[in-house]
Amino acid sequence: MDLALLRTFVTVHRAGSFTRAAALLGLSQPAVTSQIRTLERQLGRPLFLRQARGVTPTTMGDELAHKAAPHLDALVEITETGLDEGSSLRTLHLAGPPEFTTERALPALMGLTGDDGQGFALRASFGNAEETMEGLAAGHHDLAMTTAQPRGPLLTATPLCDEEHVLVAAPRWAAEISPGKLRRKGAHTLDNLPVVEVHESLPLVARYWASVFDRRPAASGTVIVPDLRAVLACTAAGAGLAVLPRYLCSDAIDRGDLVALLDPTVPPLRTYFLVVRTGTLAMPHIARAHEWLLRAASDWS
Repeated sequence: MDLALLRTFVTVHRAGSFTRAAALLGLSQPAVTSQIRTLERQLGRPLFLRQARGVTPTTMGDELAHKAAPHLDALVEITETGLDEGSSLRTLHLAGPPEFTTERALPALMGLTGDDGQGFALRASFGNAEETMEGLAAGHHDLAMTTAQPRGPLLTATPLCDEEHVLVAAPRWAAEISPGKLRRKGAHTLDNLPVVEVHESLPLVARYWASVFDRRPAASGTVIVPDLRAVLACTAAGAGLAVLPRYLCSDAIDRGDLVALLDPTVPPLRTYFLVVRTGTLAMPHIARAHEWLLRAASDWS
């Protein structure tokens, strides 16, 4: 049996779509369709059920994927690694949100970028969850960090860490909002205060309000900047209230530049996932980066 046909089959099985598999393989969609039909003729059984959106594997398709995928992944590892691993550095393509990637992931991976025979070169890309997942699925990235857990067999996600969110303001605003008053009257105390956020939809504020106050925020954004580090700077400068990850604002709180306005018993959390294309953890440089990030995350508070 032609290994190229099996490789195309496994890619379609994981992608759930001829179109997406074609993009991953660098082939045209008709070429992928033709290869799958050839394999189905050789086996005498259908492997996929065609649907309006993508394809669903038959029982035979699932069985073949279960048997073939591990062996194809092992062959990919051999060809990707090469016979002389020490001849050059492999390149890891990492993707994630700019703040988390900069503050957390990149420092954790710096110990793996040396030319010691086991290290790798590193290329980082920033983007939101949708952009990151699309880039990973298309093969532009090797490893991604996102708060959106992907579905389907194409991508494999591992929980990385929980991110605690904190309601903060500069001291001038905090002086007007006593914790006792905030606990008694809740979010109504904050309705007329300015808000700093990353998007007009107030994603962090809305999540915090729903979790802590069980309501939607009444205020609209006064300052909108698409980077949490800019939100931090504007909030410390007195622009208004903000909801920020604790890892990003803890130093500013310790210095007195910001004040945490509330300390809820159960703080709002957001989970980050490490995501790879299924099967690529067989590649040593991806597996090593994956392991190092998981190990580093155990020390993140």
